[in-house]
Amino acid sequence: MSDNPTKHTKVLIIGSGPAGYTAAVYAARAMLNPVLVYGSAPGGQLSTTTDVENYPGFSDVIQGPWLMDQMKDQAKAVGTEMIEDHISSVNLKSTPFEAVGDSGQTYSADSIIISTGAQARWLNLESEQAYRGFGVSACATCDGFFFKDKEVAVVGGGNAAVEEAMFLTKFASKVKLIHRRDELRAEKMLQKKLMENKKIEIIWDSAVDEVIGDGEPKNVTGIKVKNLKTNNVEEMKVDGLFIAIGHDPATALFKEQLDMDKEGYLITKPDSTETNIPGVYAAGDVKDKTFRQAVTAAGMGCMAALEAEKFLSH
Repeated sequence: MSDNPTKHTKVLIIGSGPAGYTAAVYAARAMLNPVLVYGSAPGGQLSTTTDVENYPGFSDVIQGPWLMDQMKDQAKAVGTEMIEDHISSVNLKSTPFEAVGDSGQTYSADSIIISTGAQARWLNLESEQAYRGFGVSACATCDGFFFKDKEVAVVGGGNAAVEEAMFLTKFASKVKLIHRRDELRAEKMLQKKLMENKKIEIIWDSAVDEVIGDGEPKNVTGIKVKNLKTNNVEEMKVDGLFIAIGHDPATALFKEQLDMDKEGYLITKPDSTETNIPGVYAAGDVKDKTFRQAVTAAGMGCMAALEAEKFLSH
C-alpha cells in the first residue's frame, strides 16, 4: 500500500470514452471538480476506430482517437482532474463510496459515474487482429457504409449477427453469415426475415480459420472457412468481415453490489442513468447494449453528470 492519503472528490468518474469525458465536462462546469480515473486504453472502443463519419458536428471524416483526445482536452480545460490508474475494487455499501486503484491509492467519492464501457468479443485469430480496422470490424452500423457493392461476411448466430447481416445488405452486394452450429439462436421473426433476404447466404457448421489480405495498403481480400463437421477448409473472397459474437461489458468490478442483467450490463432506472444505489450512475456501453454509439454514450454521460449534480445538491 502507498502512504497516499485517501483522495476525496464529489464526483468520481471511472472510465474514459465518450460517456466518461462528457460526464466530466458537465460535472466540471457545474463546479464539482470531478476526478476521472482512466485505464491503460483511454478513449475506449473509439481509440481503435479509424474513420468516424457519424459523430454530429463534423462534415469531414474524423479519426476516433482524435475525437477522444479532443474530448479529453475539453474535460481537462474545464477543470477535470485526470488520473491514470486501474480501479481494482469498489465499496458502494456505505457513503462516501470508496474505490481502490492498482497504484494503492484510495479514492472516496460522494457520487460515482461508471463509464467503463464494453469490449466486442473477437475470434482471437492473429490474422483477424492484424486487419482490425482494415476490413475487419465489430460494428456494422459504424462501418457498413464502407462496403458499398462489395461482398462481406458476418460471424455469429444470435440477434446481433442477424441484425448486422440484414443491415449490411443495404450496402453490400452479398452477405455471407457464418455460424458454428446448424441453427441460429436469433429470434424466430428475425430468422424469417433473414431467410427471405436474397442477398444473404448462410454457411452452417462453420468457423473462420484465417483472414486473408494484401499488404500495403492493408485490405481484407478473403477468409478461410472451416466446416466443423468435415474439417474441410474453403477459401472465400470477401472484402470485409464483421464479427458479431457479442460484447462483454466491463462490470466485474461491480458484481454483488449493483444490479445487472444476465449478460453483465448494469441496469439503470427508466429515463435515468441511476443504478440501484442512489448516487451511483452508469453511462454508455456499460449499460447500453442496444445502440452502442459514441453519440448515445456522450448523451448518457451528460445525463449522469446532471443527475449527480442534482443528487449532490440535496
